[in-house]
Amino acid sequence: MSMFRNKIILVSSAIGTLIGGTVLLKDRMQGASFEKNVRADGKVVIITGANTGIGKETAHALARRGAHVYMACRDMVKCEEARKDIVLDTRNPQVYCRECDLASMQSIRQFVQQFKAEQQRLDILINNAGVMRCPRTLTKEGIELQLGVNHMGHFLLTHLLLDTLKLSAPSRIVVVSSLAHTRGQIALDDLNSAKAYDEAKAYEQSKLANVLFTRELARRLEGTGVTVNALHPGIVDTELMRHMGIFNSWFSGLFVRPFVWPFLKSPLYGAQTTLYAALDPDLEKVSGQYFSDCAPKEVAEQAKDDQVAKWLWAVSEKWTGTLTGTAAVS
Repeated sequence: MSMFRNKIILVSSAIGTLIGGTVLLKDRMQGASFEKNVRADGKVVIITGANTGIGKETAHALARRGAHVYMACRDMVKCEEARKDIVLDTRNPQVYCRECDLASMQSIRQFVQQFKAEQQRLDILINNAGVMRCPRTLTKEGIELQLGVNHMGHFLLTHLLLDTLKLSAPSRIVVVSSLAHTRGQIALDDLNSAKAYDEAKAYEQSKLANVLFTRELARRLEGTGVTVNALHPGIVDTELMRHMGIFNSWFSGLFVRPFVWPFLKSPLYGAQTTLYAALDPDLEKVSGQYFSDCAPKEVAEQAKDDQVAKWLWAVSEKWTGTLTGTAAVS
């Protein structure tokens, strides 16, 4: 019995050491933190997808710093739950849930109309919401969902809020992109993935579109006092991965996820570069850049293609109806 007890103790000790080492490794993999004590008292902020993951942590941090936070979300039940958590913890009552479904241009327009009826200024717009590697689905206007939500929806939202951002200058736009943009290509002959659909390529295209949009918008905003920057938050353990089978299968839960988990950032750390881009005083006049781990990073060569950026802008205007007042894919 004594020998058996000793074996149990040895096994328990080995497991404890393994777990401790894994936790230590995860701590080291979390990346940089935005540690400047910058307040945001009275600043009006919109964050898309703010009810979960990186968006919720960003909303929480900005509310704690005194901002008036508008949580622009599709799911109002989850949004209200998140809002209550944030208000209770920060004791900042200026946190609001507002419906904004980025897969519906009507919903986006209604959100902006309501926001402008309530607020005269907008200091920070954070285009955070996104979908990743989902089965081929279309938005209400017939746009492939990843391109429609990650790029086109935010393109329209930003366009409709530019006048308020300009009146509030100096103001900032923050675009949450991804390292996946480095693998992306803009399909000039099949932007909507109508001829062929690959969930990974469609996601990578949408993230490249984020960076091209950021660079082209920065050029158009020169001299207005409004800046726009993009960022990679890191590989973060959020609901964004819900469509990836490798993270959701029974096999993954037992054998894959435990090995991957130490290398995933928590949502708290995933929000740090967003906070850096939104608040750091040193970035007040910096625009058109791309950040990761609270520092500038070089973008992929295809993200520097100004001709493709202009082409994408023109198509985005057409598809979102910002030129004609209608929205349709053609």
